[in-house]
Amino acid sequence: MIGAMQEIPARRSVEIDCAALARDIKRWGAELGFQKVGVADCELGEAETRLVDWLGKGYHGDMDYMAKHGAKRARPAELLPGTLRIIAVRMNYLAAARPSWPVINDATKAFISRYALGRDYHKVMRRRLQQLADRISAAVGEFHYRAFTDSAPVMEVELARKAGLGWRGKHTLSLTRDAGSFFFLGEIYTDLPLPVDRASEDHCGTCRRCIDVCPTGAIVAPYQLDARRCISYLTIEHKGSIPEEFRPAIGNRVYGCDDCQLVCPWNKFAQSSAEADFAVRHGLDDVALVDLFRWSEQEFHERLLGSAIHRIGYERWLRNLAVGLGNAPTTPQVLTALRARSGHPSPLVREHVAWALARHRALENDVAGAKAPVRRRGPE
Repeated sequence: MIGAMQEIPARRSVEIDCAALARDIKRWGAELGFQKVGVADCELGEAETRLVDWLGKGYHGDMDYMAKHGAKRARPAELLPGTLRIIAVRMNYLAAARPSWPVINDATKAFISRYALGRDYHKVMRRRLQQLADRISAAVGEFHYRAFTDSAPVMEVELARKAGLGWRGKHTLSLTRDAGSFFFLGEIYTDLPLPVDRASEDHCGTCRRCIDVCPTGAIVAPYQLDARRCISYLTIEHKGSIPEEFRPAIGNRVYGCDDCQLVCPWNKFAQSSAEADFAVRHGLDDVALVDLFRWSEQEFHERLLGSAIHRIGYERWLRNLAVGLGNAPTTPQVLTALRARSGHPSPLVREHVAWALARHRALENDVAGAKAPVRRRGPE
């Protein structure tokens, strides 16, 4: 969350041509690297009803902040008094990286959601949103605003829909016909009475590929996600032990999951990003699970500082990797790496390492049993 909350002026010294200003804002946004900019009003009544229903079902898991700020999330003027409009932006993030499916299908590798391969998007988006707000201020003088990027109780996907940036796909992510879904969203709440854009229309049709591909069945119905089953939630937001029922299905996805996006037909139009900050760091697009599991805590901090991954901390990083190694082929390298962490100071890490080792022992026993000679009984 950025930007000082300015007091609403009693009267502006210069009359503003809001239609012209909106056009300028979109042009400035493009110059700053946003692929699209739109304007929405504050009416989120229908979205609030859906949010209340979602929370009532407990689909938010242990993301208590979702319930704590429920009303503010759907009422922009309560989050920032005086808000009349929301300037919504989107920025592509796909970097030049190894294709995702070959990594996912190689159980020795670690798959990391493609949005997290480079610099933390919060930092990039915050800086650009502030620059856009500064340009607006230079044109109209001080104005009432606050900027957000996945950092406050804001209904980003719904606001993006209302601003014409994309519709809410059945996987619940923002989706567009011209750029798929591999992009970030950000917002500037403001008191400027800008003209609003036409809302995006839904183009998912009868397609249900995202629902069918979800490894853990987290998309329980079109447009409904049970976060408690979602691999992105389990490997990023969830702080405790990953339920054993989901560990095998997680496979080698150690930070997030892109499956629902990868199968989406609209993502054949996904666009690459030219942002240097989103470029792959430390070979994270194609790296062995064993290699990452060997990182010391100091190496974790040194290599991932400034990355979105760094936010989960070293303990959860090892937890996730232990699950991945539990699903990897049984090799001396994998077993040695796991045994080296079996006495880790963290109970959370030890638990997941123990699970992984037990899984390999069970597989070894199955193989040994299959190879054992069949004893035939002699004549009676």
